[in-house]
Amino acid sequence: MAKKDGDGPSWLRFSGIGIEFVAAIAGFALLGYWVDRQWDTKPWGLVIGAVLGMIGGMYNLIRESLGAFKPPVDRGPRQPPSKP
Repeated sequence: MAKKDGDGPSWLRFSGIGIEFVAAIAGFALLGYWVDRQWDTKPWGLVIGAVLGMIGGMYNLIRESLGAFKPPVDRGPRQPPSKP
């Protein structure tokens, strides 16, 4: 039997959200570090990259954690497409 999306342990799902948060910050910080090295803009590329990573990571963290507590929406049975 195939598993549904929400069948896994909740701690695994929430730890994945934390890893995504850290990855967003690290990825944008590394991009900012690269910009600093290419155009000699130390430390502004790193700072701006880290801030953008935090904003994106927080957006994703809030979106995922609010979605985790919403009840599932019952849309009824699926209907086959009608033929013209």
